[in-house]
Amino acid sequence: MSYMTIRQIRHQMCLNKLRELGCKVVKIQGVMFYVKYQLDDLKISYMYHINQDNTYYLERIKPYIVSVGDLKSEEDIVNTIKIDIEQFKNAKKSKNFKDFITVDKEISTTVRAFEDLYLYYNISKEDTRLIKDEINSVKKLLKEVKNRSKRVYHDKDPEVLEDL
Repeated sequence: MSYMTIRQIRHQMCLNKLRELGCKVVKIQGVMFYVKYQLDDLKISYMYHINQDNTYYLERIKPYIVSVGDLKSEEDIVNTIKIDIEQFKNAKKSKNFKDFITVDKEISTTVRAFEDLYLYYNISKEDTRLIKDEINSVKKLLKEVKNRSKRVYHDKDPEVLEDL
């Protein structure tokens, strides 16, 4: 007869809560989990795994990749995914939603291209400064757009936008 640890019971409760949200959860090798959610024609997917220190590493992998980072508990996993799905439901109401997804994918590709650039080439200090200046221009633009746009989601505050 096998006994479940408290941690296994808590994690099973987490999986049940995700399923109640409408997610499909696939267990991969015991410590990694793939979570899928279908919002009309939009697929939202997450991967998380249990770290050795009993924390969880979560990332959204669809519709574009975003590392959420380390979370402390199963409840944090559920709450983060729940809020993310709510935000996508809200954002999907926008007539600009498809453009938003396209721009976000382009930004993700740009991040990977920059990584290729510095891993494969010896970039001069001047070129690094030019790239940094362009990034600062984009950050400034994001702040300007935020300041002239109406906020539509209030259940959680932005985590990164305020730091620009």
